[in-house]
Amino acid sequence: MKVLVSGASVAGPSVALWLGRAGHDVTVVEIAPALRQGGYAVDFRGEVNKAVLGRMGVLDDLRALQTGGTAMRFVDESGRRLMRLPAEFAGGELEVLRADLSRVLYEHSRERAAYRFGDSIAGLREHVGGVDVRFESGLEETYDLVIGADGMHSVVRRLAWPAERVTERHLGYYVAGWEVPNTMGISGDGLHYNVPGRLASVGADRRDPALAQTLFVFRSPELRYNRRDQDEQKAIVREHFADLGWHVPALLDGLPAATELYFDSISRVHVDRWSNGRLVLLGDAGYGATFGALGTGTAVVGAYVLAGELARAGGDYQAAFERYEARLRKAVSTTQDGSQAGRFLAPATRLGIIARNRILDNRFFLKQMLKMAQKMSNLIELPNYSVQQGELVEE
Repeated sequence: MKVLVSGASVAGPSVALWLGRAGHDVTVVEIAPALRQGGYAVDFRGEVNKAVLGRMGVLDDLRALQTGGTAMRFVDESGRRLMRLPAEFAGGELEVLRADLSRVLYEHSRERAAYRFGDSIAGLREHVGGVDVRFESGLEETYDLVIGADGMHSVVRRLAWPAERVTERHLGYYVAGWEVPNTMGISGDGLHYNVPGRLASVGADRRDPALAQTLFVFRSPELRYNRRDQDEQKAIVREHFADLGWHVPALLDGLPAATELYFDSISRVHVDRWSNGRLVLLGDAGYGATFGALGTGTAVVGAYVLAGELARAGGDYQAAFERYEARLRKAVSTTQDGSQAGRFLAPATRLGIIARNRILDNRFFLKQMLKMAQKMSNLIELPNYSVQQGELVEE
């Protein structure tokens, strides 16, 4: 089949790799002009994630690039340690920079899929013979299937799913991150500074110790802003943190020169059905939570299951989409509902900050939280698909 995949971050290249192996004609379209270079880390936990990465042939590459995780040290304004979380808390069993993960997936899939950067879907029209797609560039093409792997703010979902079938819930927080020169000599632990409803943090860049990566989180009602206007987003960050001390002024000084800013609400999306005719949603586009809900591993596993079910169905895409959703819906809903990253990182009150620090400084409670994360990552019962004679089949 001729398949269009929207999005070239994680879910898109993952499904392109599998569909390409199965012999489909795959094109991946990405609005960014090139692979995104943001330096924050993502992690994989549990045997299910590792099994899929191994079957994809990328596990060894990612192990060579793993960061080893970074411990999280929470400090007061003077730098005094308040609480420390070990590297495995945030880094899972395998942590890599998102940019490295995206590049590895791209490199393994590009011989089997065509990539079109700097373009996006502007219109979709489904008919008996396929889906007519109009791109922002003016190009028009027809595809058998369209996969929306384009994140929480999916253009495929916006164009093809009625509003009443989609629930986007703002969870009360925003998150931002950018790269700055490491003029403060940060090394080792990532440093995290809290005031009620806000977090500012900085850690050394794993690829280049002369650079540092920031993470800012703040509590806020839903804001209106242009998602393509970084200057507006930078102004929002500055407005919410301009009054803080610690390293915050120096980190904000590096904001104007930042060429890549990650800025988004911490939100959750729920779609009543992941497929709509010849269109299907994958990863955060269909079942995402912006931050802290095992989304990266779930996207990779979801890509494997979607491609496998399409192979099993022998052209019956509707049956494939139904089985894909049936295999994943319950487990994904559980991991998605567990996203409380905003409240964890930036408790709303001073008492909440103290309580979080005391609880997580307790080894027993920390051990239980790590066990829970491990259990959630293994909720999906993994089918065993393989490529045989150019086709992806279930064994």
